[in-house]
Amino acid sequence: MLTIQRLETFANEFVCFVRVTTDSGAQGWGQTSTYNADITATIFHRQVAPWALGADASEIGPLIQRIEEREHKFPGSYRCRALAGLDTALWDLKGKLAGKPVVALLGGQPGKLRAYASSMKRDITPAAEADRLVRLRDELGFDAFKWRVAAECGRDVDEWPGRTEDVVPTVARALGDRVAKLVDANSGFSPRRAIEVGRLLQAEGVGHFEEPCPYWHLEQSKEVADALEIDVTGGEQDWDLATWQRMVDMRAVDIVQPDVMYMGGIARTLKVCDIAAAAGLPITPHSANLSLVTMCTMHLLGAIANPGKYLELSIEGADYYPWQQGLFLGDPYRVDAGHVTIPDLPGWGVEINPAWLAQASYQCSERAR
Repeated sequence: MLTIQRLETFANEFVCFVRVTTDSGAQGWGQTSTYNADITATIFHRQVAPWALGADASEIGPLIQRIEEREHKFPGSYRCRALAGLDTALWDLKGKLAGKPVVALLGGQPGKLRAYASSMKRDITPAAEADRLVRLRDELGFDAFKWRVAAECGRDVDEWPGRTEDVVPTVARALGDRVAKLVDANSGFSPRRAIEVGRLLQAEGVGHFEEPCPYWHLEQSKEVADALEIDVTGGEQDWDLATWQRMVDMRAVDIVQPDVMYMGGIARTLKVCDIAAAAGLPITPHSANLSLVTMCTMHLLGAIANPGKYLELSIEGADYYPWQQGLFLGDPYRVDAGHVTIPDLPGWGVEINPAWLAQASYQCSERAR
């Protein structure tokens, strides 16, 4: 039995890395979900670590489930964001002990993944968005792109009047016919408006319409999915397995998009993958920043039976996400001809930057010997 001896967090407002150490001294690294990560670190030590210390580090799924049961009064994203730190650290530990990348532990193998360049910006003009995406197409070889329409939770009010009707054809036509085109509405539309926009997307060759309506209203998403020929997608915010089952059973979406960190880690995300696979639906996970979430997603996509066509890869740099700079040594997300590479090194195959760790807020929970 590999006993969990120590759990440490290194956090700032945006990122919290977790280090697990066993009684043998073996270690693994993981991460809680991003944003308000300093708060999540406190939750981790208060409501996750006490149940994990002294447990068997090799029994990841059962341990995660047991902590859920012990903390049943605190369901939801609150708990799952912290659980992700334990889960992902344990997978890294398991891979390092076995001398294998996590993708191999999951039944897959290292290799290349097609990526889509994912824009997060709404405060950008359609012409400027088209210019930068075309530049990425030509310089890095991306052949799939996602950009933003609507305003986030916008209630049919666009980022500015007419932007959606302008940005869709401007970007789609600039990218050309040989490029896969995706848009994300971030819960911005009513069903009526979403169907109207969806028909514009169809006419401009866009094939992926993400979160067109408020994600918590599954019936609205289904109404849009039933009305359109293109794929309606969603699920990035969802953590509850019963909601996932309902979403799939009612065919609210055509492609499911769990976020490994919002879900609570790999073990719980695999359950969503199984639910979707049983219904014949593909998985195109949400991985909208370049913290550890995208690397975990790469390993997942390299192993599951129902992967989608591509990996979401954020294209935003220091001007938009300054907090994701300097997290790792080297460049684990280097793009070559529109593809990224799943590492073949043990565990996640990345090394967290010691300089970043040295500046983070530190907490430790340890089992008495």
